[in-house]
Order: sequence, then structure tokens, then C-alpha cells
Amino acid sequence: MTNQVVTQVVHAIQDDYPDDFAWCYGCGRLNEEGYHFRTGWDEEKTVTYFKPSSKHTAIPGFVYGGAIASFVDCHGTGSAALALHRKNGFEPGSGEEPPRFVTGALNVNFLKPTPQETTLKAVGKVEEIHPKKWKVSVEVFAGDTLCATGEVIAVVMPKTFTGK
Repeated sequence: MTNQVVTQVVHAIQDDYPDDFAWCYGCGRLNEEGYHFRTGWDEEKTVTYFKPSSKHTAIPGFVYGGAIASFVDCHGTGSAALALHRKNGFEPGSGEEPPRFVTGALNVNFLKPTPQETTLKAVGKVEEIHPKKWKVSVEVFAGDTLCATGEVIAVVMPKTFTGK
């Protein structure tokens, strides 16, 4: 038996977003130039992976903080969607359209310089604070090193966004 490090999410919540809402620069699967963050479950926590490229450079060898903030942001809203979808009795890939969230608040703390050539892992813990608001605490790791933490207040997407 080998210890294989997982660096991708198989059943991501973003895979189930309808095409009209799959354009986010961070997590939109239809945005050709975007990051394509994919958020899924790892037992009771959420996880997203990101391999920064050279275009995400702050200074040579280190990731630009804006890319890390986007990583935390999309991981948070995706995590909230996962949690509410599960609360409603569904999982990614089960065929039901998941709820969508927008960012109500974002806080990111940069703890250590984040190396460029490492796959980053965001780990989230989700807490419902209101029927339409969820708080997600996020930790961003480069290998075993905690590089950033964050908190996202995710709000159920208002109907005015959908036009429905």
C-alpha cells in the first residue's frame, strides 16, 4: 500500500453550477483564463487545490497575495455551497442543482511567504450562522506549512443576480 498525496477534487461543487453561473474568474469552469478552483469534501472539511503558475508571482519564487485571496474567497463560497447542498440532502454529482453563494465578507491573513512551485491546499470548516449566511474558516497550506488563513462570510446568491 502506498501513501499517495491527493492533489485534486473528484466531485467538485463547481461542476454542478449551471452554465449561467460558471464564469467566475476563480472557480468558473467556463472561464478559459480563470483559475478553475474545484471544491469538494474531505470527510467533514472542504478542500480545494491550486498549483500557481509563473503568472501568479509576487516576487520570484513566491505567490502573489491576490491569487491567495482569490483562492480563499472561492474556496469559502464553494464550501458554503457544499454545506447547504448537503444540508438539503444532496452531494456533488447527484444531479441536483446546488445553491450558489456570493461573498459578503473576506478576511485573509498572510502568515508566511507562499512558495511558487508547490500545489497549495485550502482546507475549510463551515459553520451556518443564519439561513442565508455561512461562515467558512480557511487554512492554506504549501505542503505541511500553513501560509495563510482566512474567513469568508458567504451569502446565498440574491435572486436579483439570477434574473429568475
